[in-house]
Amino acid sequence: MRLLLGVILGVFLTIGFAYVYDASTSGSSEPAAQTRVEHRPMVNWDVVSGNWHAWSLRARNTWNKLASIKT
Repeated sequence: MRLLLGVILGVFLTIGFAYVYDASTSGSSEPAAQTRVEHRPMVNWDVVSGNWHAWSLRARNTWNKLASIKT
């Protein structure tokens, strides 16, 4: 049980730290010089949002199908 809790906590911490890192290093509005390294986010949060929405919609539809089955 503690192993499962540790894995879940680790996943949440990893996602949380990646989000904080991306939020703190998001691109500034000033133009980039050619010698400067461009800082891009580690995670494409638009893709993550789309995948999460699709997964939750699939899970909701599956639950509704299971709940509507009459025994």
